[in-house]
Amino acid sequence: MLLAEEERLVFPYFDYEAGWELGRVMRDAALAQRYPLAILIRRSGQRLFHAALPGSSIDNDDWLERKSAVVDQFGHSSYYMGCQARVDEEDFNERFRLDPDMFAAHGGAFPLTVARSGCIGSVAVSGLPQVEDHQFVVEQLSLFLATFA
Repeated sequence: MLLAEEERLVFPYFDYEAGWELGRVMRDAALAQRYPLAILIRRSGQRLFHAALPGSSIDNDDWLERKSAVVDQFGHSSYYMGCQARVDEEDFNERFRLDPDMFAAHGGAFPLTVARSGCIGSVAVSGLPQVEDHQFVVEQLSLFLATFA
């Protein structure tokens, strides 16, 4: 299921405007649901969008960076990577010899994939339990792509 989400949620292109618009839509949805989220969208490591909503904290920004680093390293969602490690009964950071201060395989960061280019960045949220963070991102990407031209 998690890999199927990644295969389904693919952009025809992703530029600065797309990053800003996706972030705006996600921010509006989080505010409407009163979610205490921090949101980060990056392309090739460059921040295209960041928002910190009421109830979020600097800790959420740290989680955004660590979860996004997992996507950058593996090209898969941070939730998928964490679930895979648990299925294999391994500690994610030990398995890949990664510093836990730099990488977090917890739900909330998802690859930004462009057709014929692959993973070019990430969209991440932090502030809810990891499954809900992941579900929020997937839901928002699905809705956004349905209207993306």
